Parts: sequence; structure tokens; C-alpha cells
Amino acid sequence: MGTLLWIASVILVILGIIELLHGALLFGILLIIVGCLVGPGGVSIFNGRSRV
Repeated sequence: MGTLLWIASVILVILGIIELLHGALLFGILLIIVGCLVGPGGVSIFNGRSRV
């Protein structure tokens, strides 16, 4: 599961960077933020905040 979340977060961040280069600033920033939240190193939205 961690590997799939990591791959999904990388794809979201790459898509966010591409959108920034195309001029869609708000959408690009949103994709980058969501990519950071989904990643296993970030606050995963699938696991909740129960980590201690």
C-alpha cells in the first residue's frame, strides 16, 4: 500500500509541475499539495491522523 501511495503522490506532483508550466497556477499548486498529502511520508488521507 505504501508503494502505491508513493507512486500516486509522485504522479500528482509531476502533473502539478506540468500544469504550472502550462500556466494553470492554482490547479498546479493544488495538485502538488494533494501529492504531498497522499504520499506515505506526508499526512496520508487514507490512514487518518492516528499515527503517533
